[in-house]
Amino acid sequence: MGDATTATTAASTANYPVNSTMAKAITTGLRASMERDPKVILMGEDIGKLGGVFRVTEGLQKDFGEDRVVDTPLAEAGIMGTAVGLALRGYRPVVEIQFDGFVYPAFDHIVSTIAKMRARSLGHVELPIVVRIPFGGGIGAVEHHSESNEAYFAHTAGLRVVVCSNPHDAHWMIQQAIECRDPVIFYEPKRRYWDKGEIGPAPSRGLFEAATVRPGTDVTVLAYGPMVRTTLQAAQAAEEEGTSLEVIDLRSLSPLDMDVILESVRRTGRCIVVHEASTFLGLGAELAAQIQEKCFYSLEAPVLRVGGYNVPYPQSRIEEDFLPDLDRVLDAVDRLMAH
Repeated sequence: MGDATTATTAASTANYPVNSTMAKAITTGLRASMERDPKVILMGEDIGKLGGVFRVTEGLQKDFGEDRVVDTPLAEAGIMGTAVGLALRGYRPVVEIQFDGFVYPAFDHIVSTIAKMRARSLGHVELPIVVRIPFGGGIGAVEHHSESNEAYFAHTAGLRVVVCSNPHDAHWMIQQAIECRDPVIFYEPKRRYWDKGEIGPAPSRGLFEAATVRPGTDVTVLAYGPMVRTTLQAAQAAEEEGTSLEVIDLRSLSPLDMDVILESVRRTGRCIVVHEASTFLGLGAELAAQIQEKCFYSLEAPVLRVGGYNVPYPQSRIEEDFLPDLDRVLDAVDRLMAH
């Protein structure tokens, strides 16, 4: 597997910090990578003239041309197959899947070819492809537009899977992903695209390292993507009740930064994992298993999971009943503390 890389800091840090939405933070990150490396090519449906349905690639075709920002047909399998060919020829394709539920026609290319090429070639052939996937609910969309399918890809050996949760990480993580020698599935929480935050100078943190975004002493809360903001809100509410939550943004789902996670759980003795996807065979199940195996004698209570239900994603008018929220996280905290 390729090394966890840190984005080149050739661009002057004099322009930082800046305030940005997450969507624009990804835009500027893509722009920086394209300016730095002429082999970076963007591909996707409506990403050129329109700038993508979420306007993440807005202005890039105008500045870099149609040969580097390519409007593709509505054919995910064709897009991904083309990306494989480009990567074999030395390019670094960045593919946008318009919505999470649209990735399935490309699934075979991703898991059968992209994930396995390095092992199949005994390390001689690399496919440095980034697959950008807006994921998750909370925007009132129709079927196949609000799914959380990260467990499929995290389960697939040969893929790296990362998730940004704020503008700063979005800006730098997309650049790190593009520089990675391995294929990277890059999840973007669409309900957070319009959240604003500060982008600071290039971080020393690697692409596959977790971040403790709020220190605490009583309960470790693990989250990623859209649920990081929810768990931070829960931590603030719990503090008013006298309970201290330590919130860890996983950032990387494959590989998992277990060193940071285990150190925290051994201190607090309690852990909750929060994600939008169904808890059945989700990331929470893997985390709970590893924590139980490695922190058994430090645990004061069972590891709890807060997530979606094991049903197809519901109609938009009832999606708020499906998605984890502040009350469900706090209920899990209360159950842990009462154990």
